[in-house]
Amino acid sequence: MKTEATSLTSALQALLEKSIARAGGWLPFDRFMALALYAPGLGYYANGSRKFGRGPASGSDFVTAPEMTPLFGQTLAAQVADALHATGTDEVWEFGAGTGALAAQLLEALGDTARRYTIVDLSGSLRARQQETLAAFGDKVQWADALPERFKGVVVGNEVLDAMPVKLLQRKDGVWHERGVAVHEGQLVFADQATALRPPVAIAGEHDYLTEIHPQAEAFVRTLADRLEQGAAFFIDYGFNEAEYFHPQRHMGTLMCHKGHLADPDPLRDVGLKDITAHINFSGLALAAQEAGLLTLGYTTQARFLINCGLVPLLADAPLAERIAGQRLVHEHEMGELFKVIGLHKGKFWDALGFRDGDRTHTL
Repeated sequence: MKTEATSLTSALQALLEKSIARAGGWLPFDRFMALALYAPGLGYYANGSRKFGRGPASGSDFVTAPEMTPLFGQTLAAQVADALHATGTDEVWEFGAGTGALAAQLLEALGDTARRYTIVDLSGSLRARQQETLAAFGDKVQWADALPERFKGVVVGNEVLDAMPVKLLQRKDGVWHERGVAVHEGQLVFADQATALRPPVAIAGEHDYLTEIHPQAEAFVRTLADRLEQGAAFFIDYGFNEAEYFHPQRHMGTLMCHKGHLADPDPLRDVGLKDITAHINFSGLALAAQEAGLLTLGYTTQARFLINCGLVPLLADAPLAERIAGQRLVHEHEMGELFKVIGLHKGKFWDALGFRDGDRTHTL
């Protein structure tokens, strides 16, 4: 008898095979990734499997900063409060709220500073978990399937951009190809087609080179820029500026999968049962936002951002277990250096709290 997980993978693979056949035998990777993560009832973020937790024993696949320690949300709240005051707004919008842990931490810390907290999340199973976590906050918390046409407020997104589908580009023998997915002898396989698409910068050297481009994430910030009348947005994710992202030595790209707190590079296996992510090109994100009218407040490492927002005194007063978890947020070999924070704004510029020391906007 098939297990539930095997049945889910089989059903999703059948859907993918049909989609590939309808597309003429080849599906661009970004369309494959969208189905693998978000196909209704089957995709990783659309099924009922447990995603978030502190370790494999919980049955989860990965841990994010809010699940690691409430100090993350308590510290981020200082920047959100600063932004609400500076922009003259009183609503917070969170994208991809996971378990609702970050929302709970922000709501508790912000108090009456935030009149309303709206979560935009495509996952029905995660929404149910969020509603349970946030029940104590009553009608102050709302859910939406998409942004309204016009809105004001402060937007937050922690590890949401990395789950947006990416296109894969492969330079082989000096010729650029777009990598897609085909079916061979009943198995999903990579297949490349020559393309006019290119990375945003030339890649030095003649060696074979695999990388990602991020049209969906960039389209997302353009939409955000178009609809945000007044306010700010803060996105926290792992990634690099353009020069680091497309470094000649980064020839294997950044695409990675996560399952059971282990990482692997093969998105074509165990579809629907593991996360698929790619690092963020923050330069491309900032440029897309700027072109659409959303300007950069600042860009820095997670470590510097959290220290600027007051993490150190919170650590000093925290119990030992929380101090240990909190230090993981800022240590260079943990999350402190790889994770970055970018702040964007619509309206008058101000000296945002999180970027007052160690701003790296000039590197974008």
